[in-house]
Amino acid sequence: MNRALRWAAISALSAGLLGGVVGLVLGLRAYPPTAWFAIFEVGIPASIVGGLVGLACGAITYAVRGSDLEC
Repeated sequence: MNRALRWAAISALSAGLLGGVVGLVLGLRAYPPTAWFAIFEVGIPASIVGGLVGLACGAITYAVRGSDLEC
C-alpha cells in the first residue's frame, strides 16, 4: 500500500474511533435512549475528515521524499 493511502486509512480509523467515543458521550448526556445514533452522527463525519487529512499528509510526504519506499 502506498504512503498516501496508508496515512489516509490510519487517520480515518483514528478520527472515526475518537469521533465515535465523543458521539457516545454527547449522546449519553443529551438523551440516553438515542445515544447510539450520536455515535454515527459524529463518528462518520470525523472519519471522513480524518481520511482526507491523512490523504493530504501522505501526498505531501510522497511529494517531499519523491519515493514510496520506507526508510
